[in-house]
Parts: sequence; C-alpha cells; structure tokens
Amino acid sequence: MINKIEHVGIAVQNIEASLKVFETLLGTNCYKQEIVESENVKTAFLQIGDSKIELLEATDPNSPIAKFLEAGKKGFHHIAFDVDDIDAELIRLKKEGFNLIHQEAKPGADNKRIAFLHPKSTEGILIELCQEKRS
Repeated sequence: MINKIEHVGIAVQNIEASLKVFETLLGTNCYKQEIVESENVKTAFLQIGDSKIELLEATDPNSPIAKFLEAGKKGFHHIAFDVDDIDAELIRLKKEGFNLIHQEAKPGADNKRIAFLHPKSTEGILIELCQEKRS
C-alpha cells in the first residue's frame, strides 16, 4: 500500500551549488548527503514537513542521472512513494501491468530499500517506491 509522497527527486549538475539555492528557498538545511554506488549518484536531502526533496548529482558519466542531464532534462526527475511492503507492492503492480525497472528492491539512499517503475507505464513519470530498511 502506498502511504504518502516520500520525496521528489531533482537532477542537478552541481549538488553544492544547488544546495545553496534550495536551502535558501526552503529555509532549511540539508540533513544528509551520501553516495549511492549502485546508481552512480550523490544525493542530498532536505526535509519539508513530512516530505523531502532529494537532489541528485551523477558520479559517473554513464549513470542514469548523467544521461538524463545530457538529454537536456534537468530538474524534476522522479517522485517517490513510501510503501509498507515494497516486495508485495512490486508483485501487485506487476500483476496490474506496470513495467518494473527493478524486479526486486535494492539498497537506496536515506536508509531505504527502493525500486523504480518505468515511465512508459506511468504516464511518462519515473516512479520510485521506498521502504524504510528494517533492522
């Protein structure tokens, strides 16, 4: 079950420069930066109420974010939804006919397990499912 919007992902060329803009705009500081090796991306998170903004900078020229920016599509990249059980949600969505980029959840940023749905099956929007890692 989808609970809420967890975060909105924004692709940027330079995370440090973009952080200055978003920290000033939102009146809050970045609470976490990390590199997600499996996605070749550096992330920075800003909290706004119950939701977050995730800034994404490519760490490799062949990463999905680098290719996204190279295609001239800077800015909005994806919307992420918090789910109770990512494994069950992936099974449900696949049965409903959605095209999964990831057939199984994998480690993501901000202590999450993640999986993406292909934009071809979601009206052109890249969708990420997130579940908090359990100890």
